[in-house]
Amino acid sequence: MPVIVEHDPHVISRLARSMPSGTHSVAGVAPLRAWMDTHHDEYAVVLGPGLPLQDALDVAESMRYTRPSTTVVLVRDELDTSVLYRAMHAGCRDVVLLEDEKELTEALDRAGQLWSALHSGTSATGAGGQGRVVTVFSPKGGVGKTTTSVNLALALADKGSRKVCLMDLDLAFGDVAITMQLFPSHTIEEAIGGEDAIDFAMIESLLTRHEQSLMVLAAPSLPDARDRVTATLVARMLRTLKEQFDYVVVDTSPNFDEQTLQALDETDDCVIVATLDVPTLKNVKVALETLDLLGIAQGNRHLVLNRADDAVGLSPEKVEQILGMEITTAIPSSTDIAAATNAGRPIVVANPTHPASRAFTALASTLTGDPVAADSPSREGRSSDNDDTERRGRWRRNKR
Repeated sequence: MPVIVEHDPHVISRLARSMPSGTHSVAGVAPLRAWMDTHHDEYAVVLGPGLPLQDALDVAESMRYTRPSTTVVLVRDELDTSVLYRAMHAGCRDVVLLEDEKELTEALDRAGQLWSALHSGTSATGAGGQGRVVTVFSPKGGVGKTTTSVNLALALADKGSRKVCLMDLDLAFGDVAITMQLFPSHTIEEAIGGEDAIDFAMIESLLTRHEQSLMVLAAPSLPDARDRVTATLVARMLRTLKEQFDYVVVDTSPNFDEQTLQALDETDDCVIVATLDVPTLKNVKVALETLDLLGIAQGNRHLVLNRADDAVGLSPEKVEQILGMEITTAIPSSTDIAAATNAGRPIVVANPTHPASRAFTALASTLTGDPVAADSPSREGRSSDNDDTERRGRWRRNKR
């Protein structure tokens, strides 16, 4: 597959029209390096006009030696002989104008042919490996499940370092799109009745791109569609999505309806969200017992304690004792999280160094298996609104 390097979502959508279904995008050079380190079948890198020319030339120069069989295509708003000369000297195989969609398509066709020739005829557009489904669940509403889903998905995507899709399966009252200030033209509702025709091209037409290189499958705009989304549709969509994405994060409704049960049945990792109040902990305890009976995500469950605060009188040790499960990540209480959400910029985007952002990033690291930074607050003691509030104690890391 090709990969686009560009930060402007409108330009990305424009470029994607000339590219194969499933083309990924990253927001800059650092995410590109991370992406290429783990995806070795990318036959073309398209450097968008939003990438400064010198940065683009540096990428081309580097890839000429490290990935010589991958074609670098430079896209610019305007071209002159100086840009052409410097681009070709750096190792770009094609330089095209943004407005010339046909030329970009032809450049990518040549890139695919070259890749196939250099790799003994192996198709450059074959399906990748299986991704992982991460289902975020809580049996009680109002605990921050959608906030957790959105921030976790953004942390996993890491500006495009990984290919991530966020699926809003709270079909009656899904808030993923509004939380991210997205206004989707299409939703999962349009796939109703198409269970036998599910493929990625169809699903891709329903996705909405977020500026942080995250794709979103939005919930229906009206709650009456909920009962028409079948468990079979959910299963086939998830199985198709995990063939194309590294991670599929699913935000569920706060009950065991048939769609949620199907998502849980397809899940690889289950993130369970709780807060420090007795009714929620009672419901979470019952939910965990239900998951045990169903044999769901055994050994791959991750407990997120949201709004962790000493003032309510329940200690983390007491929570672990009640639930019989170690706390994976604690999200500190902070008005900054709500303020960021209200502004349409989730906390991991609005303030990446905030304790809550570092907690979400640590949770993502737990799921990916990457090392967690030493100063991560995810398993530390309680936290208040201020970033420099002393956190007392350290919580144990959950073993996968």
